[in-house]
Amino acid sequence: MANLNVIEGGLVATGGQRFAIVAARFNSLVVDRLVDGAVDALVRHGVAASNIDLVRVPGAYELPLALRKVAGSKRYAAVVAVGAVIKGDTSHFDFVAGECASGVSRAMHESDVPVAFAVLTTDTLEQALDRAGGKAGNKGADCALAALEMANLLQRLEG
Repeated sequence: MANLNVIEGGLVATGGQRFAIVAARFNSLVVDRLVDGAVDALVRHGVAASNIDLVRVPGAYELPLALRKVAGSKRYAAVVAVGAVIKGDTSHFDFVAGECASGVSRAMHESDVPVAFAVLTTDTLEQALDRAGGKAGNKGADCALAALEMANLLQRLEG
């Protein structure tokens, strides 16, 4: 193991990198906290606030289309998808969560731009709030750091 050349991305922004956060408005009590966590994490790691764009969509189901356009623009080093799908009494949750997840993945693979998945899928509002700055941390911040690390990794691999 000592002789391996390890290539990984760092957690410090370099060279004026731009990031986008594409966020659903539905479940804004949760989503706004995730967005705040993502912005805070990026800024704390050297991204200028002026290099972060926030794109709003109605809900998690609409995230993939906007992500495809944003990531496909090639203006961003990485994108963070932010939303919250909270289980209700019907099967609607399964359709929205599944289509959102697969669409986010497709947007990333089609654009070759890192897209971090900060879309919570929880059984209750309490679980979502716990993951949006509560006792389970802030998944928006965690995903923003994953986006930054992947942007830096791709930069190293391409350079």
